[in-house]
Amino acid sequence: MNSGNLIIGQSGGATAVINASLVGAIEAALKDTHINGIYGMRYGVEGLLKENIIDLRQQPADLWPRIRNTPSAALGSCRYKLQEDDPERVIALLRKHDIHYLLYIGG
Repeated sequence: MNSGNLIIGQSGGATAVINASLVGAIEAALKDTHINGIYGMRYGVEGLLKENIIDLRQQPADLWPRIRNTPSAALGSCRYKLQEDDPERVIALLRKHDIHYLLYIGG
């Protein structure tokens, strides 16, 4: 397994399950020696396309237990439909930020 950064996005309806999944992914990533940085897409793939990315390792540790059962999408959600040129841009942005792993929570 290659080392690299992880990015997580949320989309669709905001529920406690979406946040619980986010927190679980972050907790697992913090323990994984192959993951260097952990980033979040603000407002899903739309945020990624705008490079609206936050460093989740820089967030206070007490944040995660507070949002685990909170019904919302802590990173922000979107219902953006990819346009024809978007996949190429997404790949370029993932390479730019050394993202080797992408998790997308929601529908």
